[in-house]
Formats: sequence, C-alpha cells, structure tokens
Amino acid sequence: MPRRGGPGDENCAVAQSLDVVGDAWTLLIVRDIARGQHRFDGLQHELGLSRKVLTERLALLVDAGVLSREPYQTRPPRYEYRLTERGRGLLPVLVALQDWGDTWLLGDGGYTATADEHSREAERVHALLGTRVPELLLPSADGPLDPVDGLTVLYCFPGAFARPELYPPGWGAVPGAAGCTLESRGYQARLAEFTAAGATVHGVSTQRTDEQRAFASAEDLAFPLLSDAALELAAALRLPTLRAGGTPRLKRLTLVIGPDRTVRQVQYPVTDIPASIETALREVASG
Repeated sequence: MPRRGGPGDENCAVAQSLDVVGDAWTLLIVRDIARGQHRFDGLQHELGLSRKVLTERLALLVDAGVLSREPYQTRPPRYEYRLTERGRGLLPVLVALQDWGDTWLLGDGGYTATADEHSREAERVHALLGTRVPELLLPSADGPLDPVDGLTVLYCFPGAFARPELYPPGWGAVPGAAGCTLESRGYQARLAEFTAAGATVHGVSTQRTDEQRAFASAEDLAFPLLSDAALELAAALRLPTLRAGGTPRLKRLTLVIGPDRTVRQVQYPVTDIPASIETALREVASG
C-alpha cells in the first residue's frame, strides 16, 4: 500500500490511517455499511459510484481488514460486506466528523444538546421516518439487547446520573442537556400505559453500563437503559451528538419503531419532555 510522503510519516498514525480511509468515498462506504447496507448493488445505488470505483474501494477496505467479505449466494457468487472489529473502530471517527459538520458547516458553531426545528440537522433526523433500523445489539445492565423489541419507544438522551455531582462540569449550561432525569421518570410513570398499548420502552445514552445501572437503581426504573458507548446506533442512524465531559453524547430525540423495525414517528428536537412522552404514547396507542 502506498505511503504518504513527509518526514516521520511512517510513524505517524494520522498519515497511516489516511492511507486506508483518506478517500471520501471510502468513509462513505463505511458509513453506509454501518447503516445496514451490506450488498454491492445497494451500496452502488446509495452512493452513485461506478462499479469499477466501488469494487476498488471495497477491495481496499477488505485488504486493510476494515471489512469482511461474506458469501450469501453461490450461483452466481454474491457477497455481503460487514464491518470487522477494526472497521467498527472507525464509527467514532464518522460520528466525530458528523458532529463537526453539524456544528461548523450546517450550524453556527454553537455548543448545544438540541437543535432548531428547521435546521438541516433536524431534517436529517426526521428523514428517518419510514426507514428501517438495522439489527444490532447494545450493552445493558442485563447484557446485550436489541434496541428494537416489537413496537418500541426509543428515547435517546445525553446523560443521567445517580447523583448530581457525577454530571460533567458545566452540564447545566449546555442548552438542551438538562431534563434527562425528568424524561426517564416520566417514562417510568407512564410505563403501564405503554405496556397496555403493546409497546416496550428503551432509553439510550452513550454512558457506561455501570453509570446507567446506578441511575436506573436510584430511580427504580423498570425498563432497560442501553449503552451506545461504541456509537453503533449513532452511526447506524446518523443520530446527532455533542461532546461533553470528554465523551460524545446523544442529543435528546425520540423514535417510535414498529415491530418490522420501521421508524413510525420521529420527535426532534424535544423541548417539552412531558408533551413528548404523551405524543409517543398516542402513537403507540393508535395501533
């Protein structure tokens, strides 16, 4: 594989990484595979690449150990492309690029845990309506769980902690960050109504599972909190994030997802938490 020039580049991890993923199409291929598009024809349709260019980029990523090539048909032979552990290690890079673009290219550079309802970031989130949530497992206090369990209300939140002193410094000053405890308490208070409507409730944040376990125990939550610390869900759905306390955090949003994994309702931004919970309940009760 060719190496970039410059003194010391053979020991520069940035230069060596760019030899693998320095091409824009290469990162976009990783993005779309993370979103659940695993087959050549689907990738070509999504990206609009020529077959030659796509074949070359896929071969590079397989050779670099970023993708695995797995047969799904023998006559004629057809293959699916899956992220390896090395490839999944690129997901935080994709999310960081998206966060930078949302903040500095699509936004005004402001530091916020929410968004304007007419922003391009909000448009991207609302474009999830009618799309399918890829199959994946997220860690929880009870082990790996699928974020979709039949008819599901999936609420994403920046972070909630068992004690106030555990919040990152300056948390209360970040627009949209406050309210995570209120939101979880609200879903717990209405949980019997969601259950009666045939829906499960899952909360998702990028916190560690031990932090989530302590919070869920302190609040006596009877539904699971899932950890997207590896940013697999964020990358799969292109969910908006911010960085606080040295950690990428999901911005507050709510999805209602059908048993077929299709997104039935999108709420973003969420500015009135009780009203948001009520809106989700009406959606699941509508059948």
